[in-house]
Amino acid sequence: MPRTAIVIGAGLAGLLAAAALFPAYDEVLVLDRDELPDGPEHRRGLPQGRHAHLLMPGGLEAMEALLPPAAIRERLLSAGAHEISLGAGMVVLSTEGWFHRWRKDGQLMITCSRALLDWVVREALLATANNIRFLQGQALELIGDAQKISGIRIDTGSGPTDLDADFVVDASGRGSRIVKWLATLGITGIEERTVDSGLVNATRIYRTPPPAENFPLTMVQANPYQSLPGRSAVIVPIEDSRWMVSLAGTRGGEPPANPDSFLQYTLDLPHPIVGQLISGAEPLTDVVVSRSTSNARRYLEKARQWPDRLVVLGDALATFNPAYGQGMSVAALGAQVLGREARRNALHVPGAARTIQRAAARSVEAAWTLAVSQDVLYPEVRGGAPTLVDHLAARYTRRLTKAATGSYAAASALWTVTGLKAGPTHLLRPASLLHAITGPPLPALSAPPLTPRERQIMSALDRTSGGANPTPRPV
Repeated sequence: MPRTAIVIGAGLAGLLAAAALFPAYDEVLVLDRDELPDGPEHRRGLPQGRHAHLLMPGGLEAMEALLPPAAIRERLLSAGAHEISLGAGMVVLSTEGWFHRWRKDGQLMITCSRALLDWVVREALLATANNIRFLQGQALELIGDAQKISGIRIDTGSGPTDLDADFVVDASGRGSRIVKWLATLGITGIEERTVDSGLVNATRIYRTPPPAENFPLTMVQANPYQSLPGRSAVIVPIEDSRWMVSLAGTRGGEPPANPDSFLQYTLDLPHPIVGQLISGAEPLTDVVVSRSTSNARRYLEKARQWPDRLVVLGDALATFNPAYGQGMSVAALGAQVLGREARRNALHVPGAARTIQRAAARSVEAAWTLAVSQDVLYPEVRGGAPTLVDHLAARYTRRLTKAATGSYAAASALWTVTGLKAGPTHLLRPASLLHAITGPPLPALSAPPLTPRERQIMSALDRTSGGANPTPRPV
């Protein structure tokens, strides 16, 4: 009898779950409320899709383990995505100063619009597998009992319909009703936690000025250590010769939706580099604002009982403040765990679903620790207050970040963790501890680490009152 798996949600987590499952099933059905676009277009079901997304090294590696590298990396790059070296391709003002730029290394991330990423992954998936089918509809509830799931009830617009399934993955996102669904099966007491710094995202797309096509990703990070609202800005190169400029501010420091105020917000940051660059760039869109940015986690791995043949991944399991760029990579790492068990033909073994759920929680824990330990430090945060451990971790993180501004080894250790290639304990290895104690071997930078050519480009673009040129000049 044909075996069927059902994935609820056709976002990145759902697509990668389907990539993990298709070798083990005769059919994989992917259900989503939205009608999926025919190209790289935004859709209503992804409210954060219009803001900056970073595909971190750990997430990219997990995706390549699920689908051939040529199907992901090469498709993304040929579609206009950018590959950014963490060592050389970024200009970053951290809480402890400017990072030096180093030689290119193996730690690479991908930048593009979320719409392009989802579309490329979906096309790669369909080109790789011929047993995947997409269906538009709403998941209503799980079918089965506390011991085993046997399907889902859906509504495609013509009334409820039951679909049998040999395995179900809930990747329906932040709005998942998994806790309610489990309660109807008799599984209750699921712990949930939300930590909300009040972060607001505001994003505008600009045409990349021709001389700045290869300008590095530019970021001014928020500072959680000043007892003030956090404010940040980033210029992310995306496809079609465009800059995605995303601002983020916690409660009391929210970025504006007004275009003129948008520019002023960037100029008022600890350094005006983002504003200076975009002041000479052509805006292509209005400002888009989003407020659903809290850290929220469902501790499903701690449930007293867990049904076989059900796994929850992606934002349905945990969501993170998008400022840390971790959500997509955590989804990919969770799908990679699922894929390993699928390749072993172990998904139907009693207890396998619970084993996968607990393994997926490990990458969630790493990202959660990084995000929440910072967010609880901001004023008026809701859902948590900094503990003694948080304050101690903050002191250590500051010392290591200070070292990383002038030490490639310390910076590489930080990138390994923030890029989700290792957990936070990696920062407690002897070498990292030594860097935190001794500090940076190079002197602090007093200005952005730009090449002479990049300084010339920035000077030519700067239309602000502090700029050298109120009008354009050729570069």
